[in-house]
Amino acid sequence: MKKRLTYQKSGVNIDEGEKTVRLIAPLAKKTHTKGVISEIGGFGALFSGKFKGMKDPVLVSGTDGVGTKLKLAFMANKHDTVGIDLVAMCVNDIITAGAKPLFFLDYLATGKLKAKEAASIISGIATGCKASGSALIGGETAEMPGMYSKGEYDLAGFSVGVVDKKSIITGTSIRSGDAIIGLHSSGLHSNGFSLARKVIFDSLKLKKNSRVKGLRKPIAEELLTPTRIYVNPVLELLKKVNVSGIIHVTGGGFYENIPRILPKNVRAVINKGSWKVPKIFDIIASGGNISEKEMFRTFNMGIGMILIVKNKDKDRALGILKKHKERPKVIGKIEKKRKNDSPVELI
Repeated sequence: MKKRLTYQKSGVNIDEGEKTVRLIAPLAKKTHTKGVISEIGGFGALFSGKFKGMKDPVLVSGTDGVGTKLKLAFMANKHDTVGIDLVAMCVNDIITAGAKPLFFLDYLATGKLKAKEAASIISGIATGCKASGSALIGGETAEMPGMYSKGEYDLAGFSVGVVDKKSIITGTSIRSGDAIIGLHSSGLHSNGFSLARKVIFDSLKLKKNSRVKGLRKPIAEELLTPTRIYVNPVLELLKKVNVSGIIHVTGGGFYENIPRILPKNVRAVINKGSWKVPKIFDIIASGGNISEKEMFRTFNMGIGMILIVKNKDKDRALGILKKHKERPKVIGKIEKKRKNDSPVELI
């Protein structure tokens, strides 16, 4: 007699999936805003298309993941912060256009679904959504045996925001003489972890609970510090100051991200001594014998978001940002670009 097979025997536990939905539904509901029409669990998520006070609303979307930072979560068995990273990477991207985040969807894939672990991950996503004003209105949890190593999973997210067409920030209004303001990061955020892990755990031979002079937390916990969400201070600034450009300093660091919004006739001159670089970057640089240029083209180096404003507005901008508990620094200026100039120069 042939042995009867079930979906569960092949590695997919439908009951655990249903348990996951029961655990995460209340977390998602706490993030819901007035625009949410549907409940968690349907085939499609619904959000109202009415935007008060906007003459010509434009939707702005962004998608991202957490990358190999997840390896740290697996190592430390700590899963409640990577969801914050996921939201941050998406909403920090869309606010560069001046867009207010509206809603968020997530994708969690794993070889073997554990409902409590999934709920811990989603709790981080819900925290990030609350911090950014996004409603967590849906997502997908996929159990795929054989696709992932034991104890591992992957995350992806999708954010949608809205901005009035006349208020879209593109960088085209950036001019020579503009001031460059930097907002501090909380550490590596979610970029450069392939290099960071190689230095920390291979070159320096540190363990997850190793203590390093100058760091307040064990190394794995330090590296897992969540990405900062800049939505509220940036949106508040946009109400009161004409911002010419916004840059989310992600993978590619200063050298790759700043040129993305600069007009061809200008360049950014950054004063490296204008802010304090967090200790973790010094540890990585010295531990891996990494050049300064490589550090600045891989990591955020302590500056997670850059704002470009008219020089006459910089003091007002700094004051507004400080009221929102930021520690803004004027880190450089925009200059005319000559024929052989690099788009970004660090001095």
